Amino acid sequence: MARIVLGLGTSHTPLLVLEGERWAERAAEDFESDRLITSDGRNVSYAALKAERGEPHAQEATEARFVELFQAAQVALDRLADELEAAQPDVVLIIGDDQDEMFGKDNMPAVAIYYGAHVVMHPRKKVTDPDWRTPVNKGYAMDAAHMFAGHPEFGEWLIRGLIARDVDVASARVVPEPEERGFGHAYGFIAKRLFRGRSIPMVPLLLNTYFPPSTPRPGRCYDIGQKLAEAIAEFPQDLKVCVIASGGLSHFVTDAELDRRVLNALLADDRDAMAAIPECALLSGSSEIRNWIMLGGIISGMKPVWCEYHPVYRTPSGTGIGLGFAAWHPASANSERNQEP
Repeated sequence: MARIVLGLGTSHTPLLVLEGERWAERAAEDFESDRLITSDGRNVSYAALKAERGEPHAQEATEARFVELFQAAQVALDRLADELEAAQPDVVLIIGDDQDEMFGKDNMPAVAIYYGAHVVMHPRKKVTDPDWRTPVNKGYAMDAAHMFAGHPEFGEWLIRGLIARDVDVASARVVPEPEERGFGHAYGFIAKRLFRGRSIPMVPLLLNTYFPPSTPRPGRCYDIGQKLAEAIAEFPQDLKVCVIASGGLSHFVTDAELDRRVLNALLADDRDAMAAIPECALLSGSSEIRNWIMLGGIISGMKPVWCEYHPVYRTPSGTGIGLGFAAWHPASANSERNQEP
């Protein structure tokens, strides 16, 4: 039988692959944006956000603070990579979201599992891309059609297991034209940053967090996660499985209260608290919190051993992201639980 030996959660923002000295280049786009989504579901411009909130984070939106946060994030990512290396999984199930990379408006399933032999990345390069995008694409493994190992047998098992449990999941097993459609940053970042050059077979789960109307409710994400855990446990081979939630937390307007609410619910294994998160708070980039909630369903009963949180305010009015990192071990593991974030 397969065993879940490790659960991990990590943000995958460009800020994690862009040195702190360059975060201001990313922040420059916020000042011009008219598509900032607040946690109550409103779409506002930066000018409107500033008029409403003022500039309470001016002392945090500095290069010195950006460098400090970048360094702290790299330490956290190294710790996640250490956890992965120590667990030595046979396969990694990555819960991510797709942003017009593998799927588009012509086909947008609520939940899909890829069970191909090769996970092929979608190169992202546009003439209009700003300079800061070049290192980000490389850090996301989206600078070329990179190929990572899949696990067809395990992926198909999970698809069949969900179907048997009344979850009508979509499936895919080939990437015929990666220049047109392929895997995106939610998966490439994990392989590039955490695998440390090792070839670990992966099964990508593509959760539609971004694009209504086919976005699963928070409670549904958790419940599907529990059904995935059941299917994993019934896999007939002796397989060590790591499950990783890729993405989040709140962005593009940082909401530390929301982020801590999510992380505390995960650490407490509180399904009702996760299900109660309002859907208006899960729009745009903040929608990736759903990936963490699905992870919560899968690793229910496991022991949280470490959690770290850093709210990033890259502009004085508070645009940015909540950086979250966490790890869970099997309940029988001899590890101490860290404090709440």
